[in-house]
Amino acid sequence: MGSTAEDRSEIVFFDVETSVPTRTGQGFAILEFGAILVCPKTLTELRNYSTLIRPPVLSVISPLSQRCNGITADAVAAAPTFADIAHLVYDLLHGRIWAGHNIIRFDCVRIRDAFAEINQPPPEPKGTIDSLVLLTQKFGRRAGDMKMATLATYFGLGRQTHRSLDDVRMNLEVLKYCATVLFLESSLPDIFTANSWVSPKTTTRSRSNGKSPSQGGLLNINGVSVLSSPAVESKDKSHPIISLAMSGPKGDALNNADPNIVQSDPFNLSTPEEEINREPIKSDVSTVEKPMQESPDLASSSSVFQPSSSSILVFEPDRICVPSIDASLVPSFQGSQRIELLHEGFPFQLYCTDLKVRFGISTKFFDNAGRPRLSFVVDSSPSLCNVLDACDDVAKKLTVDSGSSSDWRPVVIRKEGFFNYPTVRLHIPTAVVADIAIYATEIYQKESSGAVQRLLFSKFDAAELGSLFMPGTFVDAFFSLDPYDYQQNAGIKLVAKKLIIHCK
Repeated sequence: MGSTAEDRSEIVFFDVETSVPTRTGQGFAILEFGAILVCPKTLTELRNYSTLIRPPVLSVISPLSQRCNGITADAVAAAPTFADIAHLVYDLLHGRIWAGHNIIRFDCVRIRDAFAEINQPPPEPKGTIDSLVLLTQKFGRRAGDMKMATLATYFGLGRQTHRSLDDVRMNLEVLKYCATVLFLESSLPDIFTANSWVSPKTTTRSRSNGKSPSQGGLLNINGVSVLSSPAVESKDKSHPIISLAMSGPKGDALNNADPNIVQSDPFNLSTPEEEINREPIKSDVSTVEKPMQESPDLASSSSVFQPSSSSILVFEPDRICVPSIDASLVPSFQGSQRIELLHEGFPFQLYCTDLKVRFGISTKFFDNAGRPRLSFVVDSSPSLCNVLDACDDVAKKLTVDSGSSSDWRPVVIRKEGFFNYPTVRLHIPTAVVADIAIYATEIYQKESSGAVQRLLFSKFDAAELGSLFMPGTFVDAFFSLDPYDYQQNAGIKLVAKKLIIHCK
């Protein structure tokens, strides 16, 4: 018999492997569930459970899905359905602290959806530890993109298999390693700095910490619940995972993020790694504008922001040395590789001012959930064209040398009859938190007086966003250059990290 909710002190680390949707409106199907019960004081494994799961329709397991996790239709043909094992999943999860990597945005949603499909109430957690959110905030970007495979490579733990029980054990090991590093740094802060542990080609992200919440309940990092339960806070602060979640590098406790509070000088571009690399995962509570002070760095004409040797560098295009642009292959998921663009050996992003919108928000294409893929087109300056053309050349060559036969799509758009009026397309990515779609790009307005205001949105509304990016509008943009090779098309995607709209 399972223990009651009151005495369920174990932490349950879990992971689901799913099919990959390949058409609009198609959902995810759980193909595997794995969980480990862990003692919160010693972090020892108490028991584990894993099973393959047969989806209602085997055809949802596409070749793309098989490449992601190796689970084939034949492998799950004789497996139980989710309804068959739902009572076991419920008993493992309900009333315990849930833990996992990116579980708030993915695994938790899939579990609730699966229970809804069989018309059963879902299990509820006593608290939630999302190690992606936690480690991104506490460990910084020193290990790259903070995906489990990247973290495992960073610590020499081997390759991620993308199988549930293996990934759960790897997650637990990664947390132990990260906690150890942070413990060493806090023990000798004057000798071991955060940067002293960083490979010069990784990206660091750090944030300031505030005071600890005085009450129990949900502890939030950027509006996402990371760890909850007053009992855990009061009794178990000393064990490694709780310590990692509750304290900063110097022992300061984390602050409850409040989306209605604008921190002092949050637009300080002298530390752009804290702003540009941020991927918002909170849902904004209302469509309001938050006043904020404009940093002197915004008004300056500084051409390069170089916070540290371990950060992604941010350049204005006319300060890029075109011959120094190169491309390299870096590890991606499932043993694959992706192309990363470099300037003088380091990853970089671009900062462009006064880009004129040629065509407003496009909603022509849709993602797997049926939401429009948002983008808009701006005029491209000669210096930006030079940089992007050079990036095209090195990335295309590496793509071809790697054996790809995909058609290359130039990032600079030059149309017949308008060749002297080149344009580029900037993409505004979206994210989903608790079934709410949000923009993953920070969007600001700059008044004629120079005051800068953060825009917060209560919901995903392409029409509302389109009213802000009308043709003729000028914007400042921070964006990454992300090479892709997908469905026989390859190229470089310009992904907006931050946009500042100029008001007339």
